[in-house]
Amino acid sequence: MSHRYTAELEWLRGEQRFTDNLYSRRHRLRFDGGIELDGSSSPLVVPEPMSDACAVDPEELFVAALASCHMLWFLGIAAKRRLCVDRYFDPAYGVMGKDEAGREMIREVVLRPEVIFAGDRQPERALIERIHHQAHQACFIANSVRSEVRCEPCFIV
Repeated sequence: MSHRYTAELEWLRGEQRFTDNLYSRRHRLRFDGGIELDGSSSPLVVPEPMSDACAVDPEELFVAALASCHMLWFLGIAAKRRLCVDRYFDPAYGVMGKDEAGREMIREVVLRPEVIFAGDRQPERALIERIHHQAHQACFIANSVRSEVRCEPCFIV
């Protein structure tokens, strides 16, 4: 069974010259649930004002997709084990670099999830690490990329 996932993207030139390469990279992203986001190239790649630092860039979306997928699998596995998660926070980040052919890519994404559990049933560190490992193995997005994706859980003591 295959599923189809869609996103709409729209960029309009408007009154910009375009051929001078000084055009705005700001665009609109629309998703099937009705959410719309302003997108842009990263100011780290294309300088402002052609990029918009207030908009989300593809690199941020990539990191967010990996972090979100991992979290959703983690929560599902924890729920099946009857562990009650109160809070899941992940200040994930990606690191740009070059591949073997010298092309720019996001070389690695590091997930740094902090999970707070509720109730008397507080899982041991080893179990939390096992659940993170299972989530990583199941994550559709992580399974779809060639970048290294590491999960380094942060434990609150």
